[in-house]
Amino acid sequence: MRPDILNPIFAEVEVLKGIGPALAKPLKRLGLERVVDILFHLPVNWIDRKRVEIVDQADAGRVVTVEVTPVDYRQGGPRGPFRVHATDKAGNYLSLVYFNNPGWAKKQLKIGEPRVVSGRMDLYGQELQIVHPDYVLPPDEAATLPESEPVYPLSEGLTNNRMGHLAAQALSRVPELAEWVEPSVLERRGWPSWSEALSMAHRMRQAGQARERLAYDEIFANQLALMLVRASSRKRKGVPLRGDRRLRDMLKLPYAPTGAQARAIAEIEGDLQQEMPMLRLLQGDVGSGKTLVALKALLIAVEAGAQGALLAPTEILARQHFDTLSRQLAGLPVNVAILTGREKGKAREATLMGLADGSIDILVGTHAIFQQHVTYKRLGLAVVDEQHRFGVAQRMMLAEKAVRPPHLLVMTATPIPRTLTLTHYGEMDVSRLDEMPPGRQPIETRVLSAERLPEVVEALGRHIAAGKQAYWVCPLVEESEASDQAAAEDRAQTLRLRFGDRIGLVHGRMKGPEKDAVMERFQRGELSVLVATTVIEVGVDVPNATLMIVEGADRFGLAQLHQLRGRVGRGDQRSVCLLLRGNSLSETARARLALMRETNDGFRIAEEDLRLRGAGEILGTRQSGEAQFRLASPEQIAELAQTAMDDARLLVDRDGGLEGPRGKAARTLLYLFERDAAVGLLRSG
Repeated sequence: MRPDILNPIFAEVEVLKGIGPALAKPLKRLGLERVVDILFHLPVNWIDRKRVEIVDQADAGRVVTVEVTPVDYRQGGPRGPFRVHATDKAGNYLSLVYFNNPGWAKKQLKIGEPRVVSGRMDLYGQELQIVHPDYVLPPDEAATLPESEPVYPLSEGLTNNRMGHLAAQALSRVPELAEWVEPSVLERRGWPSWSEALSMAHRMRQAGQARERLAYDEIFANQLALMLVRASSRKRKGVPLRGDRRLRDMLKLPYAPTGAQARAIAEIEGDLQQEMPMLRLLQGDVGSGKTLVALKALLIAVEAGAQGALLAPTEILARQHFDTLSRQLAGLPVNVAILTGREKGKAREATLMGLADGSIDILVGTHAIFQQHVTYKRLGLAVVDEQHRFGVAQRMMLAEKAVRPPHLLVMTATPIPRTLTLTHYGEMDVSRLDEMPPGRQPIETRVLSAERLPEVVEALGRHIAAGKQAYWVCPLVEESEASDQAAAEDRAQTLRLRFGDRIGLVHGRMKGPEKDAVMERFQRGELSVLVATTVIEVGVDVPNATLMIVEGADRFGLAQLHQLRGRVGRGDQRSVCLLLRGNSLSETARARLALMRETNDGFRIAEEDLRLRGAGEILGTRQSGEAQFRLASPEQIAELAQTAMDDARLLVDRDGGLEGPRGKAARTLLYLFERDAAVGLLRSG
């Protein structure tokens, strides 16, 4: 239960004065539905109001505050603006312009009555003007005008002035909370208390210390939640799995594992032998050989008399894993089965019975494998591929499939920067595959203007004529009015006009069986070009496909481009990735494309992606239950995560966990940043 002391700030925004249904809408668009959301909606800039006695063209473009007297009104035609001509104390003219509601303007600015006005003054022809002044006040109230003022992120229907008033009301409801930060950290950093920091962040221009403190509180709450999860998972007893090597020794591999693979397998084998369930994240760049590591882990489980489950995010990927495992395990006494939404009738029943009676050793599938009616005889290890596609809640359901929690190995081909590994997976041990298996070729990447499309099509023709295959990725399924992107359907149609029926098309709106049929034809070499949306981003393996064309590449994030590029270069032939860009590039898009051209190193790309995009988006999707940071910037996360982790460890190990005085304050902190739910949820990893 949330502590009562937090109730005033967890109330709905409607408790603040002046918020009715009309104002609630723009607030909701910004995600501001409770008082605490307004407290955490910090200013992004500040306005300085320059007080002047007389208006001067030298101040054009600045926000000024000046006393003027209205002298006449002008209406510029039936739809034109309404102008109030006024003079300053020296008789200089200033025009106050309103584009609607002249009645209200006349009421505010009566002829002959002095008023103090404040707003951005611009030059219009030879005339100085302020369009829609921010403030119009009687001279005796001029002292109430702030000299500098915060600028908030806004939505249509919400003014900065109104946002400032709401923030002030929200601050008046902030309770005094006991201190949760370790005293030595507080002293070393010179931070104010939590409530002071919040007030300073909203009211002071130079509030670096205050903002740093708030960012730290959020990161600390996150790290503490992960630490508690880890502590609770260490208390739970799983089943130790000790393999006897009989199956692994029968495995015939085309090459010896890399040093990184051997290291990861040894770490996993060590974890599986413990009673405490494994919680391990396996990070590996595209093509670094995660599947082999997973296979060895699954074989250890089977050698120990348990069952293994391999969970994939899409049906295409599940079928590919099933085919790969079936091929590699041919001739071994291991029974592998598949379960996706497509398996129906008797085949499905047979699989369910095989799982329940233990005759199926390894099950591969999509989230169908943890639906309620799927029961395992002895689930010992669950491997989750492409972890960011699965919500934490689904991973929990999988963990509940066994009487004692199974060991969990989570794999991702999205290299995650170290700082994010710490903040998103702080409760997991991490293995990294940072070497490529022998024979993998670096992929040559070129960036071309979309204007060179005819040349690209010519080059594609030569590529097909040489018996090779290619991908062509488009960002949309069909043309929408808001977009000038060539749609996948249109692109496939134009390529078919040129190259005939050797062009296939897959996109997210196609049904599973239809999509798989096209993919299988491409894998068998019946299709030369696969036109696709980003559904092919993860895991598709066709060694003869050595050309990747990405249209509208400036619209994709770095991690996504890197994933797409990883679809080629899977055999021993030279591979090329062509990134087609639009003409008007943002600085971020330009930086992204330059980096793609420069490096194939996924971990470096991930660090840059974090810098360019921010932490919230790095994992490709904002998943439910994922830790989101509202106050901490990526730079602050990078700087403060380790300190917060150490502080959380001190609290758990030295200060009595959540039961001591600092622990009770930290419990309030977990509720404040809504990491209380994470404590229950993240137990599954």
